[in-house]
Amino acid sequence: MSPDTQAAIAFSRFGLGNTPRGLDAALGDARRALMAELTSPPELSLPLSDVQRDLGFSSALPPTPELLTQLAAYNQARKAQREIKAQTRSPAQEAPRMDGAPMAAPDMAGKPAAASDDQRLPQAVTSAEVAARLKAWGAAPIGFYERLVMFWANHFAISVDKGLPDRVLAGAYEREAIRPHLTGRFRDLLLAVEHHPAMLAYLDNDASIGPNARANRNGKRGLNENLAREILELHTLGVNGGYTQADVTRFAKVITGWTLSREGQGDGFRFNPNAHEPGPQTIMGKTYADDGEQQGIRVLEDLARHPATAKHIATKLVRHFVSDQPPPALVERLSRRFIDTDGDLSAVYAALIEADESWSAPRAKLRTPQEYVIASLRALDTPIQPQRFLQALRVLGQPLWQPPGPNGFSDLASVWATPEGLNNRLDLAYQLSERVAERTDPRVFAEARLKGLISETTRRSVALAETRPQGLALVLLSPEFMRR
Repeated sequence: MSPDTQAAIAFSRFGLGNTPRGLDAALGDARRALMAELTSPPELSLPLSDVQRDLGFSSALPPTPELLTQLAAYNQARKAQREIKAQTRSPAQEAPRMDGAPMAAPDMAGKPAAASDDQRLPQAVTSAEVAARLKAWGAAPIGFYERLVMFWANHFAISVDKGLPDRVLAGAYEREAIRPHLTGRFRDLLLAVEHHPAMLAYLDNDASIGPNARANRNGKRGLNENLAREILELHTLGVNGGYTQADVTRFAKVITGWTLSREGQGDGFRFNPNAHEPGPQTIMGKTYADDGEQQGIRVLEDLARHPATAKHIATKLVRHFVSDQPPPALVERLSRRFIDTDGDLSAVYAALIEADESWSAPRAKLRTPQEYVIASLRALDTPIQPQRFLQALRVLGQPLWQPPGPNGFSDLASVWATPEGLNNRLDLAYQLSERVAERTDPRVFAEARLKGLISETTRRSVALAETRPQGLALVLLSPEFMRR
């Protein structure tokens, strides 16, 4: 494998795609270059906008407690507005509109927007979070760190489709629970995720209460098993990890009382002892004494060290970065590294990068819509507004922070390589290419962005393009660009 090809694979398989800066960041020693990105992770930053200042933000990317405080005030204001409107609404105003007037534009979650004032807070938060990420994605030398952020955010998926507060907290959740912990120990990442208000709200643990808890003396409130089940099935052990339904129920009792402070006290997490199920619980053969919040922490710590968790995480990493059919030997090496280092994720990534299979496997993986849009923007060196970026992801079938379920978006190429999906990519590629066509020669562009990978077939197709936008679009639609 030539140095150019190895560098190109670093950018396509492990990174966010080539840029006008070229492959220099990975030339010489591609493996070392990828690992170097993990030692100096980028910070998300953005200046405070006038809209955010008007809303009372102290920073463009506020922490969760501030967002919860803002959200409480926002909900109070909306309630007051509804009461005023209800008192002043006339019978004519209450009748449904029959004039064929267009509905409001859909919001981030794909739902019709309400009055503009009702959307100000969530839209301002979302716009800032996306703008900061677009800046980081464009500036990343290769993009390995950012790809790992995407991997873990999808592994520990939440969805803005849940509504408030997740719609407001999705970006902060990724910034606080995922980004700071993805190079440390899996235990710390797991604890940060399961304590975060966004996860607690998404999987309804804030509504779960122990059957015998002090706050449930009348027995009218119920135990919710959503979070316990997904921790075992998706976040740690995996579907065949050896747990039973009884383990799910007992674990759900252990984490009763894990809730959020909707007024924003502390870090947003709150343990409510009155909602906690009293007494010891036995999970997968081990009994955990009741010592409040610590009971749940000790269960999570054991799950983080379980061999089934090591295999589950190793399999998902290999499937994401290398092949839809993970090579068993590579999975075993990553799993062993996970166990031997007590879940040191940087050591696991190093095992992935060191493996020859990670570089020699056929480039059969298809870039997900999010990866494809980012790679296209980097290749063309063209900016995009946050709302346009969100719209592009919706059209391509991977709306940001809105997976179809707690298991996140699929990693399999077959899910994304549909006729409709590829046709939508064609439309986007042409639209983006038109922006830079006047100043960009498609043949030069193809040789530069596909350096180390370009085939004679692609080279010939681009040369025969009838227009510059068509030639540039052909580069973005080539197998060398679409696959990783």
